[in-house]
Amino acid sequence: MKQGKNPTRRQMITIKEAGLNPENWLVSKALPDRLVLTHRFAGTEKTIFI
Repeated sequence: MKQGKNPTRRQMITIKEAGLNPENWLVSKALPDRLVLTHRFAGTEKTIFI
């Protein structure tokens, strides 16, 4: 599994709008139409469509 990166300010806003806490999520893949997030502690993945 690829290591996640800390989200940028704009990505944090998108994560908050999706109802998630941006402090608990890392961005593993940033595509033009979606973000693939990995939970910091549990390792679960979620996809947010922008």
